[in-house]
Amino acid sequence: MLAKVASINTISKKKIKKKKQSNRGFLFVSCLYKLRSNQTHLLSGFSVLAPAIFSLSVQAATQTTGQMVQFDIKAQRADKALIEYAKQTEQTVVFSFELAKQHNANSVYGFYTQLDALEALLGGTELDAVVDQNGLLSIKLKQINRNDNNMMKLSAVSAAVLPALLAANSQGVNAAEEVAQEKIEKIAIVGSRVAGRSVEDLPVPVDILSAEALENTGQTEVGRMLQSIAPSFNFSSSSISDGTDALRPATLRGLGPDQTLVLINGKRRHQASIIHINTSVGRGTAGTDMNAIPASAIKRIEVLRDGAAAQYGSDAIAGVINIVLKDASEGGKAAINYGEYSEGDGETINIDFNKGFALGDDGYLNTTINYRDRSPTNRAGLHGSCQFYGCTELSDGTLLAGDPRELTVDRDTFRIGDADSQQFGLTVNTGYELGDGELYGFITYSTRDNESAAFFRHNANAGGNPVLQDGDATIPLGFLPKINTTIDDVSYNFGYKTEFDNDASLDLSYTYGENSIDYTTSDTINASYANFLRYDQGLSAADIRTTIPREAYAYGMELSLQTINIDFTKNFDDYSLAMGAEIRTDEYRILEGSEYAYRDYDTSNGVSIYSGLSGGVGSEDASGGTQGFGGSSPASSVDESRDVISFYLDAETYIIEDVILSGALRYDNYKGFGDTVNFKLAGNWAVTDDISLRGALSSGFRAPSMQQLYFNNISTQFVVAEDGSLVAEEVGTFRNDSTLAQSLGIPKLKEEKSQNRSLGIVYNVTDNINVTVDYYSIDIDDRIVISNRLGKGLSSSLDAALLSSGAGAGQFFLNGADTETSGIDFVATWNTEGFGGTLDFTLAANFTETDVVSLFTPSGSGLETVPVEDVFSDQEISIIEEWQPEGRINLSALYQRDDWTVNLSLNRFGEYTVEDGGRQTYSAEILTDVKVNYFVTEDLSVNIGANNLFDVYPDKNEIGNSRSGTIVDANGNTIVSSSGVFEYSRRSAPFGFNGAYYYVGAEYRF
Repeated sequence: MLAKVASINTISKKKIKKKKQSNRGFLFVSCLYKLRSNQTHLLSGFSVLAPAIFSLSVQAATQTTGQMVQFDIKAQRADKALIEYAKQTEQTVVFSFELAKQHNANSVYGFYTQLDALEALLGGTELDAVVDQNGLLSIKLKQINRNDNNMMKLSAVSAAVLPALLAANSQGVNAAEEVAQEKIEKIAIVGSRVAGRSVEDLPVPVDILSAEALENTGQTEVGRMLQSIAPSFNFSSSSISDGTDALRPATLRGLGPDQTLVLINGKRRHQASIIHINTSVGRGTAGTDMNAIPASAIKRIEVLRDGAAAQYGSDAIAGVINIVLKDASEGGKAAINYGEYSEGDGETINIDFNKGFALGDDGYLNTTINYRDRSPTNRAGLHGSCQFYGCTELSDGTLLAGDPRELTVDRDTFRIGDADSQQFGLTVNTGYELGDGELYGFITYSTRDNESAAFFRHNANAGGNPVLQDGDATIPLGFLPKINTTIDDVSYNFGYKTEFDNDASLDLSYTYGENSIDYTTSDTINASYANFLRYDQGLSAADIRTTIPREAYAYGMELSLQTINIDFTKNFDDYSLAMGAEIRTDEYRILEGSEYAYRDYDTSNGVSIYSGLSGGVGSEDASGGTQGFGGSSPASSVDESRDVISFYLDAETYIIEDVILSGALRYDNYKGFGDTVNFKLAGNWAVTDDISLRGALSSGFRAPSMQQLYFNNISTQFVVAEDGSLVAEEVGTFRNDSTLAQSLGIPKLKEEKSQNRSLGIVYNVTDNINVTVDYYSIDIDDRIVISNRLGKGLSSSLDAALLSSGAGAGQFFLNGADTETSGIDFVATWNTEGFGGTLDFTLAANFTETDVVSLFTPSGSGLETVPVEDVFSDQEISIIEEWQPEGRINLSALYQRDDWTVNLSLNRFGEYTVEDGGRQTYSAEILTDVKVNYFVTEDLSVNIGANNLFDVYPDKNEIGNSRSGTIVDANGNTIVSSSGVFEYSRRSAPFGFNGAYYYVGAEYRF
């Protein structure tokens, strides 16, 4: 972006003494340059994505407003045009790079006075030129100028006064530099606690994703936005997976959702209360709800791609994602977006409103409201098996219909796709200068209602849809149970940060966060209750059908996190030091459901109480609990808490002029498993002005999540039988301190331990081409995994335990695996001009491979005699190793010209393999996204675009299918022929299976 500056030499590594500054964020990517008339340098707080002050200065100003100057500045982005203006006039101009890059300046050719040239250059934009009483020329928003009594619009300065002001501007570079430095927003970025550190100077890779980059993806969910532009981030879809299809697992570098730490404004974010126990990516883990924060509230997202447990604590094995909220004190926007899939479903309406408010002269309050309404999608195949009793299998394997209803019944019985979802979100971010520091805080709130479907219960399903005394099922035409979830998420933070005269700062804060999910099962029945009404109450079939409840509250889960942080930083002449402490309290609760949702009415102690009463008509032992999603009994209720205390020490220094060395040491003490000490050592060596080498070595850990420690319930899971069909099974998930687990000798969970190594290179090929390559290796010992569904017959102790629990199989959380992950991250950027505008290209790629190198069962437990391959099936191993693409490549191009912006993105999802009663490798696919934006006026813009423009789907599913078959009538005519309802894998779909999505939108800025 600075290609036309003749000679640029960075001096950013030198210590800069600064006066009191406002720190409202957690990122500053800066290089400090100085431009002189003979030896050209550039003085700036240069940031690609964060607000910074850009200053061009000279030793002496020789031109006055009355003199004519020959200008040759073409129409281009305003930041580049202002650089050219400063060079051609040899005047200091101070402006925000992030602000100026959002506007397009006009061309200026020929002889103009400086005043006329600047007015022509900025004509039609929201930018104004102002001069302060010291003669410093600045560029600001027009709204700002109205409230700044110390600034005068350039157009309002008389020809007599302006030369004197500009002369004052030319009195010395030092004064201009000091003013510019005071205006620079120096903020800390994840990965370094030193404010003002450049991303290129960091010893670890960090991606900085601006709000503009997120918006250009055309997605409406933060998780999908990140997936579109950060190849190391995955956001896999699944279907008929209980709450997992409503709250998708987010992963970094192919590891688990719970191995990435998420921050909001640098403060630890609480996890979601849900734990993924069904067969999907992230099985056995609990992550963070990435979609709880509206995208319109986000200023930028920082992705630290390196282990950082020694800096930030548990969970940061794969890396850290820091979401920085908007903090503007004025302006805002209102936006609306509508889209749907090419199949005509999944209609989505997204409405955003963001507004900044000034709190007097010393504070800000920025608020965002979001509403998103997304209709469900359905890509289910036809129901090919018999829905009624009486079918006969013919010699060729086809089925001859018996019941006449088989000929006309609806075959579109399943709903497989995205859940129906409505979300409301509110975010408030605020800060106020008080005393010698800043009082700050934020509030985030979201509520999301989802509805997804379970397996269809047809007529010929005695356990789930029992036959009554009239010989027909309770619900004659079958029913599709719905899983309704309400996900509420709230957090708030307040703190005070003060800076001292000795270049030290102190930050004290409190953060609270809570996530809850409530399950209600609708369009369902408790099949055992139908038997109860028949045998115990003596009701007729007709009365049972009108009496049996069709909806019940299943259960709820709540997880909360309270954190108190104190952080102290001090900059010395030769090094920087940070230290701090954290006190944390985790709380986890499982709320019991209604009796109807969990009770088995026709069994007692696992034995049917209606045996022999049916007289050969009906079922005597139907399934208990609500079909599709059963409830949780009072015995499974949980109310647990855990306290954590941590201390850390972090230091950074230039050991020699071109080598940065940083180190961190952290001590954590967890109630339950004790303490752990972790370290990190990292460095960056500027080999030349254009090439830097960076590397890091660290140890890490992840404490067992509260869900892994205490989640327990019995649910219906559809598992693959020996013949390859899917059958329902009651599977209990038992906490390790339960009576059942203790009877098997299963030990308490302990922390995962990791070792991270990384080595990378940063190469500035030219002033506008940058390339980074990073290799990483992550070894995790004692990884917490959920066991296979262990059924009866494996051991006598397990048989006895399952019999008493009422479950047909049990699964447990165990420290049972050692894994090795290695990979390469590649990022290249190129900013240039062409086709009459500007072009920004980004090529980013991630290649990751994870291997399970060891599996083991707890020694001395009742599982020790069970073969390890029975405790951890091939499918469990496959989920960790193969269910996410080993390679991701993203190529994006952003073109801007006048009022037009075009964003084109190509996303390649590499091969992945799913094991589900068989193995299938899914081919790599390339998805094309495009978005075109046009400014109708300075404030109003419209956009149109498509995600997955060419309607790409994953390979058709060949394994783990259900309800397949061919049915014919008495004349041999085919009624239906289907390979199954799961046309696409319901287990893992990295980019989903909905096809092309088209949208239009409008945005008004004020």
